[in-house]
Amino acid sequence: MKKSDFYYNLPESLIAQTPVTPRDHSRLMLVDKETGAISHRHFYNLCDILQKGDLLVMNDSRVLPARLYGEKIENGTFIEFLLLEQKGDQCWEIICRPGKKAKVGTRFSFGDGKLIAEVMEVKPDGNRIVQFQCDGNFYTVLDEIGQMPLPPYITKKLEDKERYQTVYSRELGSAAAPTAGLHFTKEMLQTLQEKGIDTAFVTLHVGLGTFRPVKEDDVLQHKMHSEHYHLPQETVDKILQTKRNGGRVIAVGTTSCRTLEAVATMHDGVLEASDGYTDIFIYPGYQFKVLDGLITNFHLPESTLIMLVSALLGYEKTMHAYEVAVQEQYRFFSFGDAMCIL
Repeated sequence: MKKSDFYYNLPESLIAQTPVTPRDHSRLMLVDKETGAISHRHFYNLCDILQKGDLLVMNDSRVLPARLYGEKIENGTFIEFLLLEQKGDQCWEIICRPGKKAKVGTRFSFGDGKLIAEVMEVKPDGNRIVQFQCDGNFYTVLDEIGQMPLPPYITKKLEDKERYQTVYSRELGSAAAPTAGLHFTKEMLQTLQEKGIDTAFVTLHVGLGTFRPVKEDDVLQHKMHSEHYHLPQETVDKILQTKRNGGRVIAVGTTSCRTLEAVATMHDGVLEASDGYTDIFIYPGYQFKVLDGLITNFHLPESTLIMLVSALLGYEKTMHAYEVAVQEQYRFFSFGDAMCIL
């Protein structure tokens, strides 16, 4: 299985630069998991597509406004930080640009001094460990002066930070949004509940490794990034009850999918409430242990995410669906349209 097997030609004009308004008016490609049959809908049609007794499992992680622009205190030269992972009390691992200005002991100011950072360590991969200081609550200040860490293929400025958050986000910690959930509105979630379609939540804090390209030509040589997850008992109970009642468990996004399948894989196919890290890599040949369906956006060529979709739908059907999506001019990637595999 080669990386090039998952390549498709995508015109740059189909990469969505801004989100659709209202959220649920994005397009939705419905794909039959067994036959590969395709129909074209809108996301708000999901309320009619799903059945009473189905369960949607969603990732409630909330994106940190993790991109900071500031200056070196010593001479005022520009610096950009991207927060990756908290390492202690106001201590973070970060990526910075330009890196040569961020030696150990160097101090930087952000938001006119509202946030001060000192470089404590330079890691072998070039990332830094920095200690922040601020008056008041760190996250309050971060929310005020930080910018959303939009993917590199989005070049337009986001006017409303909440459009890169799901309406059900609550657990702060992601460096990127679980984008399949961006299509839901609060009203739509209410309609689903009224129809007997339940929701449950996991937390997986999305790392920037989600954008890391597969470099090895042999897909099996690729090493996945590790991300922190939490699977609560309430969600486990809902999944087991749904299965007992003959309903379908449908993951909203690849992050929810990876959380459920990672836990089941670690426990011999059994779901247990747990908290930890996963670097599960799902590609064709993987036998799903929990999922019956998946709602997801359209992913980058040769990415681990299109490989995950291929594992569920099948390689030929997946590549055909992407070919149709390009022909029909669907919008791609984070702010793009959605696919529902059932």
